[in-house]
Amino acid sequence: MSPAPRAAGLAARARAWGRLLLAACVVALPPAQAAESAAPAYPDRPLRLVVPFPPGGGADSLARLMMPKVAQALGQGIVIENKAGAGGNIGAQAAARAAPDGYTLFYGTNGTHAINAQLYSQPGFDPVKDFTPVSRLTEIAATLIVNPQLPVSSTAELIAYARAHPNRLNFASAGNGTTSHLAGELFKTRAGIDIVHVPYRGGAPAMTDLIGGQVQLMIEVMPNAWPMAQAGRVRGLAVSTPQRFPGTPEVPTIAESGLPGFEASAWDGIFVPAGTPQAIVERLNAAIHQALADPDLIAALRARGAVPVPGTPASFAQFITRSAETWGQAVRASGAKID
Repeated sequence: MSPAPRAAGLAARARAWGRLLLAACVVALPPAQAAESAAPAYPDRPLRLVVPFPPGGGADSLARLMMPKVAQALGQGIVIENKAGAGGNIGAQAAARAAPDGYTLFYGTNGTHAINAQLYSQPGFDPVKDFTPVSRLTEIAATLIVNPQLPVSSTAELIAYARAHPNRLNFASAGNGTTSHLAGELFKTRAGIDIVHVPYRGGAPAMTDLIGGQVQLMIEVMPNAWPMAQAGRVRGLAVSTPQRFPGTPEVPTIAESGLPGFEASAWDGIFVPAGTPQAIVERLNAAIHQALADPDLIAALRARGAVPVPGTPASFAQFITRSAETWGQAVRASGAKID
């Protein structure tokens, strides 16, 4: 046989052996690995974030500020869907019943995951069993503010004045069961003072009456309270966070200025329906960490009274337990219940 036909025959046999070897490899590939290799990378389409509060409010504004950066880190868009009602319960119910496939996220807060289960007799969802924590987003400072005519300039002086004048001071809130209400109740209980709660239909009318002197004090979230303090319309005494707020380092905490151990911060975070695969939870967590490390986003959050505090899913779960204990004490102290 001439060299050319012999070479052609060897090449043909080599191709045949190659096809047999490839077929053997495919047959030997474990079914789970084969399915994994065929599955599309997550995420391969836009995600939905359920925000359980109305458009334009503080929570909605923070979510819309942060989510574009998270979407950028994921490589997919995030569509925000507002489902307001019942203090966040309506949106939480909808998100809890969504498919646990990583394409429905939930924007939870201290209201939905630390207060409502103890405030509402039937919230319609279980904050522990129905959700998997992904990561905290921010800690939102609140500020202890008083009417400028009140003769106090610190937390300690306010407590002393309240003790000397029991039931003479009124504290405002944005409504029964709100963060400002329960923070006030917690302050009242921890300080051992008698002050009277006056609920309003929102933070704006409460602030108006505080400025006018109809009520004397309030613990309100910093985005609403601090501009009024800077303008001299109210007096800012202290912040409610465990440490001084980075945007106002000159302002002491309530804990260091008269009431040791006090903390009543609002917070937000991302959750997914229970049963979502751990790999997806970790992918989302990594994207949130990347987003919240952006210097421009950090500056924008601080301007709104919030600081980024991302963590692991496990640390977030532990934090929620502690937060529920703190806010549960405030709910019990207030005697508030919503049926």
